[in-house]
Amino acid sequence: MPEPKKVAAVVTEYRHWSHADVLVGKILEGYNHDGKEGPNLRLVSLYVDQFPEKDMARDLSKKYGFTLCDSIAKAVTLGGKAPAVDGVICVGEHGKYPTNARGQVLYPRRRFFEEVCKVFEASKKSVPVFSDKHLSAEWKDAKWVYDRARELFVPLLAGSSLPVTWRRPELKLPKDCELTEAVAIGYGPFEAYGFHALEGLQCMAERRKGGETGVKAVQCLSGEEMWKALDAGRWSKKLLEAAMGHVSAHAKGDYREVTAKAKEAGVFLIEYRDGFRAAVAMMNGWVHEAEGGSFAFAGQLKGEEKPASTLFYLQNLDPFGHFIQLLRAIDSMIQTGHAPYPVERTLLTTGVLDAVMTSAAEKERRVETPHLEIKYKPTDYPFATDPMPKLIKR
Repeated sequence: MPEPKKVAAVVTEYRHWSHADVLVGKILEGYNHDGKEGPNLRLVSLYVDQFPEKDMARDLSKKYGFTLCDSIAKAVTLGGKAPAVDGVICVGEHGKYPTNARGQVLYPRRRFFEEVCKVFEASKKSVPVFSDKHLSAEWKDAKWVYDRARELFVPLLAGSSLPVTWRRPELKLPKDCELTEAVAIGYGPFEAYGFHALEGLQCMAERRKGGETGVKAVQCLSGEEMWKALDAGRWSKKLLEAAMGHVSAHAKGDYREVTAKAKEAGVFLIEYRDGFRAAVAMMNGWVHEAEGGSFAFAGQLKGEEKPASTLFYLQNLDPFGHFIQLLRAIDSMIQTGHAPYPVERTLLTTGVLDAVMTSAAEKERRVETPHLEIKYKPTDYPFATDPMPKLIKR
């Protein structure tokens, strides 16, 4: 094996089961937190923005010998003037941060990336960067991150673990397939978990004929309006129920009645620029979060009677195997200098989610999105097919 690549991590907080723990912790302790197999990476520095009562960063620094830095620049340069690492992992998730009027948590994802890029610009040297989840809460900041990465030739990867986790059944849509409509199922808060559902949808939708061309308009509906739209054919009952068929842990009874009583149950209606239609149904109240998760997809292929459908399987206990798959993608980028799948996917889902939150906050109006004319072609980076790791206790 070649020498491990050196990595700096920039995180909001580092506590048990935070995203910092389940990603960065696997660099320190191995994929299964047992000191055995792990990525070919070595954490050499860490910047932490907030220190909660049960912070782990200080003790881990003493145990594993990485430098705990008081600035992002120091984490990237190790006190010098140029990057002294081969890659940077930014985790702007968890911690106590303000929320805007639309209910979006203002994690410092742009600030993290901006501080990293100041080093790149001053030294005229860039290294790969991973940014966890959506690029920013608000579109203007997400677009800034994307544009800045292009200006400085930064290999950039971002997004959810859903596109790379296990699929049950193992559904892989062929490139340039004639996908005519799709529905994804999610649960939880619109922003925090709706993003994952959008990424699960998009990793499938992008494989349709012609590749991705962007999104024309978005609307978020809840309560009775959600089901009126279903009955009017604005989204597909057939595909909804095909996706629901993969969810094992759910409430009994009529799903319409159950969701009507739940907080943040709704549907995101997405109109693509090429005429393709998709929906994300946030089935709160009907879905129970359990082992395996409840994010599912169903799509209609032209000429096929039965929808193509699957569950994005999540291991929601240690070692959180889906984060192993995400870390493998990050490792691939740092080793090769090339993102294994397009960051444009996450730029698009970030923009759609921002429009969803606008629609929800503004009387569920339809939001036109001319700025989401985002074109890209999918890659064939694999999703997980290896055996599920055994559960552990830490």
